[in-house]
Amino acid sequence: MKYIIGVTGPSGSGKSLFSELAAERGVFCINCDKSARKAAYKGSALLKNLVEVFGEQILSSDGELDRSELAKIAFSSRKNTELLNRTSLPHIVKFVRAEIDSAEENSVVLLDAPTLFESGLDEICNTTVAILADYNLRNSRIIERDNLTEERAELRLKAGKPEEFYTERANMVIYNNSDYDTFCSNCLTILNKILGGIQNG
Repeated sequence: MKYIIGVTGPSGSGKSLFSELAAERGVFCINCDKSARKAAYKGSALLKNLVEVFGEQILSSDGELDRSELAKIAFSSRKNTELLNRTSLPHIVKFVRAEIDSAEENSVVLLDAPTLFESGLDEICNTTVAILADYNLRNSRIIERDNLTEERAELRLKAGKPEEFYTERANMVIYNNSDYDTFCSNCLTILNKILGGIQNG
């Protein structure tokens, strides 16, 4: 029986660092953003659906998905972001479930899933963790990480869910508003609590 941890939170909050720390402790980590890339290959049902919804401008000259163009459209408003989720999540969930199945029996699996609750993947999780951070910090992080303009970064963050969406649904919450070492320490405290509970259970 696999034990599944769902990790979620808005863009720029620090989910990937939590996943890295978990992987160092032998947890089988699945990055759902990478699963989304795999699901949207050239000629896939997902890519065809995305073109139907957002138009052929999201395709590159060779027929591949132009992720930058899709992001520009999808994150221009909360309505478009929700449209992207409704179109893509059913396809992505299939990929994620297949990756979960590929993990060894009795292993601990972590889903790094920005849309954990929206996709319904939280329903197969034994516990869920939300990573949150102040708006201005997340804004500066994604500008640096994704090489975005201030305007593009602001559009992406405003298209996301409010903090309450996560705090009302997650079993545990970690705030990433201080320095790197403090955040790592807080992540390890939660990780050790989860992993210790599995071993003792």
